[in-house]
Amino acid sequence: MNLLAYDFVQRALLAAFVTGLAAPAVGTYLVQRRQALMGDGIGHVAVTGVAVGLFTGSSPTIAAVVVAVLAAVLIEIVRDRGAASGDVALALLFYGGIAGGVLITGLAGQNVATLNTYLFGSITTVAVGDLWVTSALAVVVVACAVGLAPRLFAVTQDPEFARVAGLRVRAYGLLVAVLAAVTVTVAMRTVGLLLVSALMVVPVATAQQLTRTFRDTLLVAMVLGTAASVGGVLVSTTVDVAPGATIVLLALAGFALAFPVGAWARRQRRRAEPFQPVADPFDLADPHTVEEHDHLHGPECGHPAVLHDDHVDYIHDGHRHAPHGAHYDEH
Repeated sequence: MNLLAYDFVQRALLAAFVTGLAAPAVGTYLVQRRQALMGDGIGHVAVTGVAVGLFTGSSPTIAAVVVAVLAAVLIEIVRDRGAASGDVALALLFYGGIAGGVLITGLAGQNVATLNTYLFGSITTVAVGDLWVTSALAVVVVACAVGLAPRLFAVTQDPEFARVAGLRVRAYGLLVAVLAAVTVTVAMRTVGLLLVSALMVVPVATAQQLTRTFRDTLLVAMVLGTAASVGGVLVSTTVDVAPGATIVLLALAGFALAFPVGAWARRQRRRAEPFQPVADPFDLADPHTVEEHDHLHGPECGHPAVLHDDHVDYIHDGHRHAPHGAHYDEH
């Protein structure tokens, strides 16, 4: 029997593909900001959105998007203003989201079991309309995450340098939060709200074992997320197991395989570091030359800061200097 000939399997594979791209794309920035559990918090609040959709008779997916975005914006504002620490705000999301979802579902006359398809995913029941909404949201998420990568990286890596460089740190921080909320609802029918954070974080953690730059981590994480999502659907339709759980376990298996490889590569780099030759500052083929001076660049140094790929250069004495360890590279 060729399962790929069935429409519901084809829709499931397409939904898994776009989800696998979008979730790690945003997860890369959350990991960089040390907010790996933010997807969990937003996922719990999205339960309330689903319940609101059931109560009003509207689309649970659209309702979940609206509620999740509002919650993400609120948590970012609270975190940015220091009114509460990030982990406390996430805890409030955890508790309030689930409690509100269960309460409103009961008021809607629905059984709590109705929420199971959203809590744990039900990708094989994705309708054509759900697929269109999911795909459209995923395209927006991936376009923002990849197209704005230099700016989002600068904001997540070092907000102070980004602010000196003229970037609107608060606005980009809100954008990351909103993208995370949209991604949670994108992955809602694929892996479920309770497991969505795993698809946002595990491929990123796996990519970090194999790459050395942020850009490579972002791209490799998206590839790994897509492979885990599509592979999980194929395995689940063949063996008849839960798709969401299968996707997450495949992602974890990828990390288990990549971790020893990453540990070995790091050990090899540490061994080689004392013996690596220093770049010749007079070698014109090498655009990065070692620049020694006593001035310490930083947000308060008074020199213009310019974004350069994934770092910041400072303009000083007609040269562009980039901090690199205990010295500066001249670009």
